[in-house]
Amino acid sequence: MLDAVVVGAGPNGLTAAVELARRGFSVAVFEARDTVGGGARTEELTLPGFRHDPCSAAHPLGINSPAFRALPLERYGLEWLHPELPMAHPFTDGSAAVLSRSVAETAASFGPRDAGAYRRLVEPFLPKWDTLVHDFMSLPRTALPRDPVTLARFGLAGLPPSTWLTSRFRDERAKTLFAGLVGHVMAPLSGFATGAIGLVFALAAHARGWPVARGGSQSISDALAAYLKDLGGEIHTDYEVKRLDDLPPARAYVFDTSPTALAKIAGFGDYYANYRYGAGVFKVDYALDGPVPWTAKEARTAGTVQIGADSTEIGTALRAASRENRAPEKPFMITVQPSIVDPTRAPAGKQVFWAYGHVPSGWTGDLTDALERQLERFAPGFRDRVLARATAGPPELAARNANYVGGDIGTGAVSGLQILLRPKLSLSPYGTPHPAVFICSSATPPGPGVHGMSGHNAAKAVWRRLRQS
Repeated sequence: MLDAVVVGAGPNGLTAAVELARRGFSVAVFEARDTVGGGARTEELTLPGFRHDPCSAAHPLGINSPAFRALPLERYGLEWLHPELPMAHPFTDGSAAVLSRSVAETAASFGPRDAGAYRRLVEPFLPKWDTLVHDFMSLPRTALPRDPVTLARFGLAGLPPSTWLTSRFRDERAKTLFAGLVGHVMAPLSGFATGAIGLVFALAAHARGWPVARGGSQSISDALAAYLKDLGGEIHTDYEVKRLDDLPPARAYVFDTSPTALAKIAGFGDYYANYRYGAGVFKVDYALDGPVPWTAKEARTAGTVQIGADSTEIGTALRAASRENRAPEKPFMITVQPSIVDPTRAPAGKQVFWAYGHVPSGWTGDLTDALERQLERFAPGFRDRVLARATAGPPELAARNANYVGGDIGTGAVSGLQILLRPKLSLSPYGTPHPAVFICSSATPPGPGVHGMSGHNAAKAVWRRLRQS
Protein backbone atom coordinates (compact mmCIF):
# COMPACT_ATOMS: atom_id res chain seq x y z
CA MET A 1 0.00 0.00 0.00
CA LEU A 2 1.20 3.49 -0.89
CA ASP A 3 1.42 6.18 1.74
CA ALA A 4 -0.12 8.82 -0.52
CA VAL A 5 -1.73 9.13 -3.93
CA VAL A 6 -1.91 12.56 -5.58
CA VAL A 7 -4.50 13.24 -8.29
CA GLY A 8 -3.46 15.99 -10.69
CA ALA A 9 0.09 16.87 -11.76
CA GLY A 10 -0.12 20.65 -11.71
CA PRO A 11 2.41 22.65 -9.68
CA ASN A 12 0.44 22.17 -6.46
CA GLY A 13 -0.04 18.43 -6.91
CA LEU A 14 3.61 17.93 -7.80
CA THR A 15 4.76 20.08 -4.88
CA ALA A 16 2.59 18.13 -2.45
CA ALA A 17 4.02 14.88 -3.81
CA VAL A 18 7.60 16.15 -3.52
CA GLU A 19 7.10 17.35 0.05
CA LEU A 20 5.75 13.95 1.08
CA ALA A 21 8.46 12.02 -0.78
CA ARG A 22 11.16 14.19 0.82
CA ARG A 23 9.92 12.95 4.19
CA GLY A 24 10.20 9.31 3.26
CA PHE A 25 6.61 8.58 2.29
CA SER A 26 5.83 6.48 -0.80
CA VAL A 27 3.94 8.60 -3.33
CA ALA A 28 2.32 8.13 -6.75
CA VAL A 29 0.81 10.87 -8.92
CA PHE A 30 -2.01 10.29 -11.42
CA GLU A 31 -2.60 12.83 -14.20
CA ALA A 32 -5.43 12.80 -16.78
CA ARG A 33 -3.40 14.58 -19.49
CA ASP A 34 -0.50 12.99 -21.37
CA THR A 35 2.04 15.31 -19.71
CA VAL A 36 2.46 16.93 -16.32
CA GLY A 37 1.94 20.65 -15.94
CA GLY A 38 -1.57 21.85 -15.09
CA GLY A 39 -1.36 25.64 -15.31
CA ALA A 40 2.38 25.52 -16.05
CA ARG A 41 2.69 24.03 -19.54
CA THR A 42 4.38 24.95 -22.81
CA GLU A 43 3.11 23.91 -26.25
CA GLU A 44 3.41 24.83 -29.93
CA LEU A 45 -0.04 26.37 -30.25
CA THR A 46 0.41 28.41 -33.43
CA LEU A 47 3.32 27.63 -35.77
CA PRO A 48 6.27 25.20 -35.59
CA GLY A 49 9.06 26.58 -33.44
CA PHE A 50 6.82 28.99 -31.49
CA ARG A 51 6.59 27.74 -27.90
CA HIS A 52 3.65 29.22 -26.01
CA ASP A 53 2.45 28.95 -22.41
CA PRO A 54 -1.26 28.04 -22.56
CA CYS A 55 -1.82 29.48 -19.07
CA SER A 56 0.67 31.08 -16.70
CA ALA A 57 3.69 32.74 -18.33
CA ALA A 58 5.29 35.21 -15.88
CA HIS A 59 6.04 34.06 -12.36
CA PRO A 60 6.41 36.69 -9.61
CA LEU A 61 4.93 34.29 -7.07
CA GLY A 62 6.98 31.35 -8.38
CA ILE A 63 10.40 32.88 -7.82
CA ASN A 64 9.26 34.24 -4.44
CA SER A 65 7.58 31.01 -3.32
CA PRO A 66 8.98 29.64 -0.03
CA ALA A 67 8.11 26.15 -1.27
CA PHE A 68 9.99 26.44 -4.58
CA ARG A 69 12.94 28.23 -2.98
CA ALA A 70 13.41 25.30 -0.59
CA LEU A 71 13.67 22.80 -3.47
CA PRO A 72 16.69 22.19 -5.76
CA LEU A 73 14.70 22.93 -8.92
CA GLU A 74 17.63 24.65 -10.68
CA ARG A 75 19.43 21.31 -10.52
CA TYR A 76 16.61 19.90 -12.63
CA GLY A 77 16.70 22.52 -15.35
CA LEU A 78 14.66 25.45 -14.01
CA GLU A 79 16.27 28.78 -14.90
CA TRP A 80 14.60 32.10 -14.20
CA LEU A 81 15.10 34.79 -16.85
CA HIS A 82 14.58 38.44 -15.91
CA PRO A 83 13.50 41.12 -18.38
CA GLU A 84 14.92 44.60 -17.94
CA LEU A 85 11.62 45.67 -16.36
CA PRO A 86 9.29 43.26 -14.54
CA MET A 87 6.20 45.16 -15.67
CA ALA A 88 5.10 48.29 -17.52
CA HIS A 89 1.73 50.00 -17.78
CA PRO A 90 1.57 52.25 -20.88
CA PHE A 91 -0.77 55.19 -21.32
CA THR A 92 -2.39 56.59 -24.43
CA ASP A 93 -0.01 59.59 -24.48
CA GLY A 94 2.98 57.30 -25.10
CA SER A 95 4.30 57.38 -21.53
CA ALA A 96 4.24 54.54 -19.00
CA ALA A 97 4.34 53.78 -15.31
CA VAL A 98 6.61 50.89 -14.41
CA LEU A 99 7.05 48.25 -11.76
CA SER A 100 10.83 47.99 -11.52
CA ARG A 101 13.10 46.02 -9.24
CA SER A 102 14.04 49.47 -7.93
CA VAL A 103 11.52 51.16 -5.64
CA ALA A 104 12.99 54.54 -6.58
CA GLU A 105 12.56 53.95 -10.33
CA THR A 106 9.01 52.74 -9.80
CA ALA A 107 8.13 55.71 -7.62
CA ALA A 108 9.66 58.15 -10.11
CA SER A 109 7.47 56.76 -12.90
CA PHE A 110 4.37 57.83 -10.94
CA GLY A 111 5.41 61.46 -10.88
CA PRO A 112 6.56 63.75 -8.06
CA ARG A 113 3.20 64.02 -6.33
CA ASP A 114 2.96 60.25 -5.65
CA ALA A 115 6.58 59.11 -5.45
CA GLY A 116 6.84 59.65 -1.72
CA ALA A 117 3.49 58.00 -0.98
CA TYR A 118 4.50 54.88 -2.90
CA ARG A 119 7.84 54.63 -1.12
CA ARG A 120 6.15 54.97 2.27
CA LEU A 121 3.72 52.21 1.27
CA VAL A 122 6.23 49.52 0.24
CA GLU A 123 9.55 50.29 1.90
CA PRO A 124 8.59 49.21 5.46
CA PHE A 125 7.84 45.68 4.22
CA LEU A 126 10.78 45.01 1.92
CA PRO A 127 13.49 44.33 4.55
CA LYS A 128 11.23 41.63 6.03
CA TRP A 129 9.85 40.33 2.74
CA ASP A 130 11.01 36.70 3.02
CA THR A 131 9.40 36.33 6.44
CA LEU A 132 6.27 38.21 5.38
CA VAL A 133 5.67 36.17 2.23
CA HIS A 134 6.16 32.93 4.20
CA ASP A 135 3.63 34.03 6.82
CA PHE A 136 1.16 35.42 4.26
CA MET A 137 1.26 32.32 2.04
CA SER A 138 0.81 30.04 5.05
CA LEU A 139 -2.59 31.50 5.95
CA PRO A 140 -4.70 30.13 7.52
CA ARG A 141 -2.17 28.94 10.02
CA THR A 142 -0.12 25.92 9.00
CA ALA A 143 2.70 27.24 11.19
CA LEU A 144 3.08 29.98 13.79
CA PRO A 145 3.87 33.36 12.21
CA ARG A 146 7.57 34.12 12.18
CA ASP A 147 6.90 37.85 12.39
CA PRO A 148 3.37 38.47 13.68
CA VAL A 149 3.93 42.23 14.03
CA THR A 150 4.86 42.73 10.36
CA LEU A 151 2.04 40.39 9.28
CA ALA A 152 -0.43 42.46 11.31
CA ARG A 153 0.87 45.72 9.77
CA PHE A 154 0.48 44.18 6.34
CA GLY A 155 -3.06 43.16 7.18
CA LEU A 156 -3.96 46.69 8.28
CA ALA A 157 -2.69 48.03 4.96
CA GLY A 158 -4.00 45.26 2.72
CA LEU A 159 -7.32 44.00 4.08
CA PRO A 160 -9.35 47.08 3.03
CA PRO A 161 -10.34 47.46 -0.65
CA SER A 162 -7.60 48.53 -3.04
CA THR A 163 -9.57 51.73 -3.71
CA TRP A 164 -9.01 52.69 -0.09
CA LEU A 165 -5.30 51.97 -0.35
CA THR A 166 -4.86 53.93 -3.60
CA SER A 167 -6.71 56.94 -2.17
CA ARG A 168 -3.30 57.99 -0.83
CA PHE A 169 -2.22 58.64 -4.44
CA ARG A 170 -3.10 61.98 -5.99
CA ASP A 171 -2.53 61.23 -9.69
CA GLU A 172 -3.88 58.59 -12.05
CA ARG A 173 -0.59 56.89 -12.99
CA ALA A 174 -0.07 55.15 -9.64
CA LYS A 175 -3.79 54.39 -9.25
CA THR A 176 -3.93 52.79 -12.70
CA LEU A 177 -0.89 50.58 -12.27
CA PHE A 178 -2.12 49.41 -8.87
CA ALA A 179 -5.61 48.73 -10.23
CA GLY A 180 -3.98 46.55 -12.87
CA LEU A 181 -2.13 44.57 -10.20
CA VAL A 182 -5.44 43.75 -8.52
CA GLY A 183 -6.87 42.77 -11.91
CA HIS A 184 -4.41 39.87 -12.15
CA VAL A 185 -6.76 37.87 -9.92
CA MET A 186 -9.94 39.14 -11.61
CA ALA A 187 -11.14 40.82 -8.42
CA PRO A 188 -13.33 43.95 -8.44
CA LEU A 189 -11.27 46.86 -7.14
CA SER A 190 -13.69 47.56 -4.27
CA GLY A 191 -13.47 44.05 -2.85
CA PHE A 192 -12.24 42.93 0.56
CA ALA A 193 -8.44 42.46 0.83
CA THR A 194 -7.78 43.59 -2.73
CA GLY A 195 -5.21 46.01 -1.35
CA ALA A 196 -3.19 43.01 -0.14
CA ILE A 197 -3.28 41.47 -3.61
CA GLY A 198 -1.80 44.57 -5.20
CA LEU A 199 0.80 44.92 -2.45
CA VAL A 200 1.98 41.32 -2.80
CA PHE A 201 2.55 41.70 -6.55
CA ALA A 202 4.40 44.99 -6.09
CA LEU A 203 6.60 43.70 -3.27
CA ALA A 204 7.34 40.50 -5.21
CA ALA A 205 8.68 42.58 -8.10
CA HIS A 206 10.92 44.66 -5.86
CA ALA A 207 12.19 41.61 -4.01
CA ARG A 208 12.98 39.22 -6.87
CA GLY A 209 11.27 40.38 -10.05
CA TRP A 210 8.66 38.92 -12.39
CA PRO A 211 10.66 36.38 -14.40
CA VAL A 212 9.79 33.83 -17.04
CA ALA A 213 11.17 30.30 -17.08
CA ARG A 214 13.69 29.52 -19.82
CA GLY A 215 12.02 27.33 -22.42
CA GLY A 216 8.56 28.04 -21.03
CA SER A 217 6.49 27.38 -17.93
CA GLN A 218 6.68 23.66 -18.61
CA SER A 219 10.22 23.87 -17.22
CA ILE A 220 8.79 24.44 -13.73
CA SER A 221 6.57 21.37 -13.90
CA ASP A 222 9.29 19.24 -15.48
CA ALA A 223 11.75 20.20 -12.74
CA LEU A 224 9.26 19.24 -10.02
CA ALA A 225 8.51 15.94 -11.78
CA ALA A 226 12.18 15.07 -12.24
CA TYR A 227 12.93 15.79 -8.58
CA LEU A 228 9.96 13.69 -7.50
CA LYS A 229 11.18 10.74 -9.55
CA ASP A 230 14.65 11.04 -8.02
CA LEU A 231 12.99 10.86 -4.60
CA GLY A 232 11.34 7.57 -5.61
CA GLY A 233 7.93 8.95 -6.50
CA GLU A 234 5.90 7.60 -9.42
CA ILE A 235 4.02 9.60 -12.07
CA HIS A 236 1.26 8.07 -14.21
CA THR A 237 -0.11 10.17 -17.10
CA ASP A 238 -3.13 9.52 -19.33
CA TYR A 239 -4.92 8.30 -16.23
CA GLU A 240 -8.32 9.89 -15.67
CA VAL A 241 -9.81 9.40 -12.22
CA LYS A 242 -13.59 9.29 -12.03
CA ARG A 243 -14.00 7.72 -8.59
CA LEU A 244 -11.82 6.76 -5.66
CA ASP A 245 -11.98 3.11 -6.67
CA ASP A 246 -9.96 4.00 -9.80
CA LEU A 247 -6.93 4.60 -7.56
CA PRO A 248 -4.64 2.09 -5.86
CA PRO A 249 -4.89 1.55 -2.10
CA ALA A 250 -3.23 4.31 -0.09
CA ARG A 251 -3.23 5.80 3.38
CA ALA A 252 -4.03 9.26 2.02
CA TYR A 253 -5.42 10.76 -1.18
CA VAL A 254 -4.53 14.32 -2.20
CA PHE A 255 -6.48 16.10 -4.97
CA ASP A 256 -5.07 18.90 -7.10
CA THR A 257 -8.55 19.39 -8.56
CA SER A 258 -11.45 21.80 -8.29
CA PRO A 259 -13.76 21.27 -5.30
CA THR A 260 -16.52 20.37 -7.76
CA ALA A 261 -14.48 17.56 -9.27
CA LEU A 262 -13.36 16.28 -5.88
CA ALA A 263 -16.95 16.16 -4.59
CA LYS A 264 -17.99 14.13 -7.63
CA ILE A 265 -15.04 11.71 -7.43
CA ALA A 266 -15.21 11.17 -3.67
CA GLY A 267 -19.00 11.21 -3.34
CA PHE A 268 -19.15 14.30 -1.11
CA GLY A 269 -22.52 15.41 -2.46
CA ASP A 270 -23.14 19.13 -1.91
CA TYR A 271 -20.26 19.62 0.55
CA TYR A 272 -18.75 22.33 -1.67
CA ALA A 273 -22.07 23.63 -2.99
CA ASN A 274 -21.40 27.15 -1.69
CA TYR A 275 -17.98 27.41 -3.32
CA ARG A 276 -18.03 30.18 -5.92
CA TYR A 277 -16.19 30.28 -9.25
CA GLY A 278 -15.20 33.62 -10.71
CA ALA A 279 -15.09 35.28 -14.10
CA GLY A 280 -13.39 33.54 -17.00
CA VAL A 281 -10.75 34.75 -19.39
CA PHE A 282 -10.42 34.91 -23.14
CA LYS A 283 -6.82 34.26 -24.12
CA VAL A 284 -4.90 34.70 -27.36
CA ASP A 285 -1.41 33.33 -28.04
CA TYR A 286 0.35 35.10 -30.89
CA ALA A 287 3.21 34.22 -33.20
CA LEU A 288 4.67 37.60 -34.20
CA ASP A 289 6.97 38.71 -36.98
CA GLY A 290 9.04 40.84 -34.61
CA PRO A 291 8.47 42.68 -31.31
CA VAL A 292 5.23 44.36 -30.30
CA PRO A 293 5.40 47.98 -31.57
CA TRP A 294 4.66 49.64 -28.24
CA THR A 295 4.53 53.44 -28.33
CA ALA A 296 5.91 53.63 -24.79
CA LYS A 297 9.60 52.70 -24.79
CA GLU A 298 9.31 51.20 -21.29
CA ALA A 299 6.87 48.56 -22.53
CA ARG A 300 9.41 47.31 -25.07
CA THR A 301 11.70 46.01 -22.30
CA ALA A 302 9.05 44.77 -19.84
CA GLY A 303 8.24 41.10 -19.46
CA THR A 304 4.62 41.84 -18.50
CA VAL A 305 2.57 44.73 -19.88
CA GLN A 306 -0.78 45.73 -18.39
CA ILE A 307 -3.33 47.32 -20.73
CA GLY A 308 -5.94 49.75 -19.42
CA ALA A 309 -6.16 53.48 -20.06
CA ASP A 310 -6.89 54.42 -16.45
CA SER A 311 -8.21 52.97 -13.20
CA THR A 312 -11.82 53.78 -14.13
CA GLU A 313 -11.56 51.84 -17.38
CA ILE A 314 -9.96 48.90 -15.55
CA GLY A 315 -12.62 48.92 -12.84
CA THR A 316 -15.39 49.04 -15.43
CA ALA A 317 -13.94 46.05 -17.29
CA LEU A 318 -13.56 43.98 -14.11
CA ARG A 319 -17.12 44.73 -12.99
CA ALA A 320 -18.53 43.87 -16.42
CA ALA A 321 -17.00 40.39 -16.38
CA SER A 322 -17.45 39.51 -12.72
CA ARG A 323 -20.70 41.23 -11.71
CA GLU A 324 -22.63 42.34 -14.81
CA ASN A 325 -22.25 39.12 -16.81
CA ARG A 326 -21.10 40.82 -19.99
CA ALA A 327 -17.90 41.08 -21.97
CA PRO A 328 -16.30 44.51 -21.58
CA GLU A 329 -16.05 46.78 -24.62
CA LYS A 330 -12.56 47.86 -23.53
CA PRO A 331 -11.16 44.83 -21.71
CA PHE A 332 -8.43 45.14 -19.13
CA MET A 333 -5.59 43.04 -20.49
CA ILE A 334 -2.55 41.27 -19.13
CA THR A 335 0.11 40.53 -21.71
CA VAL A 336 3.47 38.76 -21.50
CA GLN A 337 6.30 38.87 -24.04
CA PRO A 338 8.75 36.08 -23.07
CA SER A 339 10.84 36.34 -26.23
CA ILE A 340 12.47 39.59 -25.13
CA VAL A 341 14.62 37.54 -22.72
CA ASP A 342 14.24 33.96 -23.99
CA PRO A 343 15.33 33.40 -27.61
CA THR A 344 14.46 29.68 -27.32
CA ARG A 345 10.76 30.49 -27.52
CA ALA A 346 10.56 31.47 -31.21
CA PRO A 347 12.59 31.33 -34.45
CA ALA A 348 15.25 34.02 -34.91
CA GLY A 349 13.74 37.48 -35.31
CA LYS A 350 10.25 36.29 -34.31
CA GLN A 351 8.42 36.47 -30.98
CA VAL A 352 5.70 34.75 -28.98
CA PHE A 353 3.18 36.99 -27.24
CA TRP A 354 0.50 36.10 -24.68
CA ALA A 355 -2.60 38.18 -23.91
CA TYR A 356 -5.93 37.80 -22.17
CA GLY A 357 -8.95 39.78 -21.06
CA HIS A 358 -11.70 38.98 -18.58
CA VAL A 359 -15.12 37.70 -19.62
CA PRO A 360 -18.12 36.21 -17.77
CA SER A 361 -17.93 32.65 -16.55
CA GLY A 362 -18.66 30.21 -19.36
CA TRP A 363 -18.82 32.98 -22.00
CA THR A 364 -18.89 31.57 -25.54
CA GLY A 365 -18.21 34.69 -27.62
CA ASP A 366 -15.06 35.88 -29.40
CA LEU A 367 -13.12 38.70 -27.74
CA THR A 368 -10.27 38.74 -30.26
CA ASP A 369 -11.28 41.95 -32.02
CA ALA A 370 -11.83 43.84 -28.75
CA LEU A 371 -8.44 42.71 -27.44
CA GLU A 372 -6.66 43.76 -30.61
CA ARG A 373 -8.40 47.14 -30.68
CA GLN A 374 -7.05 47.70 -27.18
CA LEU A 375 -3.56 46.65 -28.25
CA GLU A 376 -3.65 49.01 -31.23
CA ARG A 377 -4.29 51.93 -28.86
CA PHE A 378 -0.92 51.34 -27.20
CA ALA A 379 0.95 49.55 -30.00
CA PRO A 380 -0.21 50.92 -33.38
CA GLY A 381 0.51 48.44 -36.15
CA PHE A 382 0.29 45.41 -33.85
CA ARG A 383 -2.00 43.49 -36.21
CA ASP A 384 0.59 43.84 -38.98
CA ARG A 385 3.04 41.79 -36.89
CA VAL A 386 0.68 38.83 -36.39
CA LEU A 387 1.75 35.64 -38.20
CA ALA A 388 -0.72 33.36 -36.41
CA ARG A 389 -2.96 33.34 -33.37
CA ALA A 390 -4.48 30.64 -31.17
CA THR A 391 -7.60 31.70 -29.27
CA ALA A 392 -9.15 30.09 -26.21
CA GLY A 393 -12.30 31.24 -24.44
CA PRO A 394 -13.77 29.77 -21.25
CA PRO A 395 -15.03 26.53 -22.87
CA GLU A 396 -11.65 25.81 -24.48
CA LEU A 397 -9.72 26.64 -21.31
CA ALA A 398 -11.98 24.37 -19.24
CA ALA A 399 -11.51 21.58 -21.78
CA ARG A 400 -7.72 21.91 -21.53
CA ASN A 401 -7.71 22.05 -17.73
CA ALA A 402 -10.70 20.74 -15.78
CA ASN A 403 -9.75 22.96 -12.81
CA TYR A 404 -10.68 26.06 -14.85
CA VAL A 405 -14.41 25.79 -14.27
CA GLY A 406 -16.18 28.24 -16.57
CA GLY A 407 -12.79 29.55 -17.72
CA ASP A 408 -11.84 30.68 -14.20
CA ILE A 409 -8.05 30.26 -14.21
CA GLY A 410 -7.95 30.88 -10.44
CA THR A 411 -10.08 27.77 -9.69
CA GLY A 412 -12.44 29.90 -7.65
CA ALA A 413 -13.46 33.52 -7.20
CA VAL A 414 -10.88 35.66 -5.40
CA SER A 415 -13.42 37.88 -3.68
CA GLY A 416 -15.06 38.31 -0.30
CA LEU A 417 -14.00 35.95 2.46
CA GLN A 418 -13.14 33.39 -0.23
CA ILE A 419 -9.91 35.36 -0.80
CA LEU A 420 -8.55 33.88 2.43
CA LEU A 421 -10.99 31.18 3.52
CA ARG A 422 -11.32 28.72 0.64
CA PRO A 423 -12.80 26.28 -0.32
CA LYS A 424 -14.78 26.32 2.97
CA LEU A 425 -14.98 28.61 5.98
CA SER A 426 -12.58 26.42 7.92
CA LEU A 427 -9.25 26.62 9.71
CA SER A 428 -8.42 23.24 8.11
CA PRO A 429 -9.05 24.04 4.43
CA TYR A 430 -7.01 21.11 3.08
CA GLY A 431 -9.14 18.51 4.86
CA THR A 432 -12.43 17.05 3.63
CA PRO A 433 -15.31 15.01 5.12
CA HIS A 434 -13.18 11.88 4.64
CA PRO A 435 -10.20 11.81 7.02
CA ALA A 436 -7.92 10.25 4.38
CA VAL A 437 -8.87 12.63 1.54
CA PHE A 438 -7.30 16.08 1.10
CA ILE A 439 -7.43 18.92 -1.45
CA CYS A 440 -4.37 20.93 -2.52
CA SER A 441 -5.39 22.92 -5.61
CA SER A 442 -5.58 26.69 -6.11
CA ALA A 443 -9.02 26.42 -4.53
CA THR A 444 -7.14 26.29 -1.21
CA PRO A 445 -4.99 29.00 0.44
CA PRO A 446 -3.04 30.95 -0.60
CA GLY A 447 -4.94 30.68 -3.88
CA PRO A 448 -4.10 31.17 -7.57
CA GLY A 449 -0.62 31.30 -9.05
CA VAL A 450 2.24 28.98 -9.93
CA HIS A 451 3.88 28.86 -6.51
CA GLY A 452 3.20 25.39 -5.12
CA MET A 453 2.28 26.76 -1.69
CA SER A 454 -1.20 25.21 -1.69
CA GLY A 455 0.46 21.84 -2.28
CA HIS A 456 3.13 22.58 0.32
CA ASN A 457 0.56 23.55 2.95
CA ALA A 458 -1.68 20.58 2.18
CA ALA A 459 1.29 18.21 2.44
CA LYS A 460 1.79 19.37 6.03
CA ALA A 461 -1.77 18.31 6.87
CA VAL A 462 -1.23 14.97 5.12
CA TRP A 463 2.03 14.03 6.81
CA ARG A 464 0.65 14.93 10.22
CA ARG A 465 -2.15 12.46 9.64
CA LEU A 466 0.21 9.81 8.28
CA ARG A 467 2.42 10.09 11.35
CA GLN A 468 -0.60 9.66 13.61
CA SER A 469 -1.91 6.55 11.87
